[in-house]
Amino acid sequence: QVQLVESGGGLVQAGGSLRLSCAASGRTFSSYTMGWFRQVPGKERDFVAAISSSGRTTYYADSVKGRFTISRDNAKSTVFLQMNSLKPEDTAVYSCAAGSWTGRDHRLYDIWGQGTQVTVSS
Repeated sequence: QVQLVESGGGLVQAGGSLRLSCAASGRTFSSYTMGWFRQVPGKERDFVAAISSSGRTTYYADSVKGRFTISRDNAKSTVFLQMNSLKPEDTAVYSCAAGSWTGRDHRLYDIWGQGTQVTVSS
């Protein structure tokens, strides 16, 4: 089974950029759809972006469209989230997830990473 480990979070000023990575172990990474979600304490987990197993199809939350880009490198078993023009409201714990179906619903995803904190200061 795939295991996921995120990295790349940190503290950045508003308007800045961060690139999150999610490294997967296991041989079947290329068969999974991958998603990024974020959560603020006390609030529900929100969809951010998703990418199909081939990388040809992507989905974005309206709040990040045009600012964030999801991509994947199946040869390196890694999915990325490039985040530009960051805003304070982007502050959250970001988690990657693997599933069999591409979509925005977190229930489609079976395997989750531990998350990485992103803090955007104003």
